[in-house]
Amino acid sequence: MTACPLPVSAAPVDVAPQRRRGRGATANRSGRFERESREDFDDGWGAIEELPPFPTQIAHERPRTLITRNDSPDIGFDRSINPYRGCEHGCVYCFARPTHAYLGLSPGLDFESRLTVKDGAAELLRRELAAPSYQPKTLAIGTNTDPYQPIERRHRIMREILQVLAEAQHPLAIVTKSDHVLRDLDLLAPMAAKGLVKVALSVTTLDRGLARAMEPRASTPERRLEAIAALSRAGVPTAVMVAPVIPGVTDHEMETILTRAQAAGASEAGYILLRLPQETQDLFGGWLLENFPDKYRKVLALLRSTREGKLYDSSWGKRMTGTGPYAWTLGRRFELACERLGLGARKGKLRNDLFVKPQTGGVQLSLF
Repeated sequence: MTACPLPVSAAPVDVAPQRRRGRGATANRSGRFERESREDFDDGWGAIEELPPFPTQIAHERPRTLITRNDSPDIGFDRSINPYRGCEHGCVYCFARPTHAYLGLSPGLDFESRLTVKDGAAELLRRELAAPSYQPKTLAIGTNTDPYQPIERRHRIMREILQVLAEAQHPLAIVTKSDHVLRDLDLLAPMAAKGLVKVALSVTTLDRGLARAMEPRASTPERRLEAIAALSRAGVPTAVMVAPVIPGVTDHEMETILTRAQAAGASEAGYILLRLPQETQDLFGGWLLENFPDKYRKVLALLRSTREGKLYDSSWGKRMTGTGPYAWTLGRRFELACERLGLGARKGKLRNDLFVKPQTGGVQLSLF
């Protein structure tokens, strides 16, 4: 196995541990689009130690559109919704971190502490669904940032969106790392009875300490499994996402996660190999150096072996699972485990034929 060079900016750690307690990233460098780079630097006078911890700051926006479209051939949906920008869960490996650079913020600690709430999302969604040209197809929520992250408890944007979709009888697929999804069982269970919803819980590891270190504000692994069980008992089709699979860190847990999730009631499963686009490479590298310095070179070498020598390849058909012997082995392990456990055998499509366009103010009613 060839040695991996250190990422240029992976070390040293930028932000003192006491300032980022409860956060995932170890750094907060400026985004790639900024003309100036700003970093905290200890000049010897002790000022860095006096800086406060990173609080969660909330901004508000009123977007012009809510539904995002895509034509990617390697994902199973063509439209999605993200109620929030940024994610307080703080997963250090999150492939969505680089999107914060478009806001002039850091993909590091800013991504998990400076969040944006999309005000008026439910009414905007209602108008988009009511458009004469709109045709229903499964909406995915939770594909970029988690709709049930901690700030949802206060702002309830996901709850309002779900109410609109339930009224319109619109098909919906949810992915989350939070057991807070159980709050909405009163809406999800009736939708599931009509074949309108699926919920997937993402479980990266069953090691509570490891989960705390790399996804600090997400629900514990046990609570996610309990959420799968509760959803299943309520008749909501559930899946487990072993995502991401981190080579040399969590890859050995794949079969155990699938077994525990199937026992809890999951009927479907999926996996995604660790994805490190843009700034995520240095952020994850810094986290590895702090938490697993002895595994650093091994982990990145394994990852490079799945990306033709690179840390990331965004090519369709390759980005989710990688290529090469190691990636092939992961895929076969997953397939064999799912076959043994019966996961995926009951896959079914959600219904589109029950959709009823919402009525909005100013809509002219039909005479016939």
